[in-house]
Amino acid sequence: MTEQHQYTALLAEGSAVPTLLCGHCHSILSRARIFRNEGDQHPNTECQTIGLCSADDCGAVNCCDDALAHVDNPERLFGIAS
Repeated sequence: MTEQHQYTALLAEGSAVPTLLCGHCHSILSRARIFRNEGDQHPNTECQTIGLCSADDCGAVNCCDDALAHVDNPERLFGIAS
């Protein structure tokens, strides 16, 4: 059985647009793989927003709540394509 670790996403400093980084490998989390944790998608986490890393060697599940708390308007992130 594979144990899945959860990491905390980071907010990239100095970005013109809000950019989240994987807490494990520091790759950019694609907007297409950041979503709200609704229903039964990830029931074992308390995070409201989840980011899945698409880096080849990573694939980590990231909690984006702390990073989004530092964005003036977190809803803006959902309107930006990365």
